[in-house]
Amino acid sequence: MDVTHKVLFTVLGVGIRDTVVMTWIMMALILTLVLVLWRWMPSMIDWIFGAINGVVGGILEGDDISEYLPLLGSLFVFILVANLLSVFPGLSSPTADVNTTFGLALVVFFAVHYYGIRQKGLWNYIKTFSDPPLLFPLELLSHFSRTLALTLRLFGNILSGDLIVAITFSLVPLIVPIPLIAMSMMSGVIQAFILTTLAALYISSAIEISKDDEKIKQIRREEKQRKENIHV
Repeated sequence: MDVTHKVLFTVLGVGIRDTVVMTWIMMALILTLVLVLWRWMPSMIDWIFGAINGVVGGILEGDDISEYLPLLGSLFVFILVANLLSVFPGLSSPTADVNTTFGLALVVFFAVHYYGIRQKGLWNYIKTFSDPPLLFPLELLSHFSRTLALTLRLFGNILSGDLIVAITFSLVPLIVPIPLIAMSMMSGVIQAFILTTLAALYISSAIEISKDDEKIKQIRREEKQRKENIHV
């Protein structure tokens, strides 16, 4: 197995690596699979949606999770299919490239802060990083470090699994590596689950509102409602 990622062709002077091509192939496979399931097995789509909803709902309990499902569901499906792509002969996992995993981690990083700011407001969200103020630099560092951790966790697990299977194939007959392939597939499923769960946990932490803030918001809503009733 070649762990380098070569430029296959260029578009307007931009080199297109094999990882990008594999990602395009994977997206085509996902789209085809969705269309097939939608046409002949719609209950399977409902089951997949329910499974993702169950995972996310268990973490974001008490919140309206519908607005987070598109991101977290897409993240889970993308990582799952990307991890399993190397099972097919001639294909490789896009997540075995650190650039792909770093891109996914950046999506999670910006999504967490977007949802946090939208839920709490910019100033209140920034204040959560500085309670007490001395911890502000450490809080910032922790957010950047967990982005790096997400990147390396997924990249390392997928690359190591692909390497083990490839090396075993080159040393022993075809039948022996089958259990390793099954283990690699299981690892890919687990990694997709873990990354989606971590993303949901980060979002849950960002949008969490203290009881005092919730009481203040409730009082303001009731006051606004009374003013509206008076005007009516």
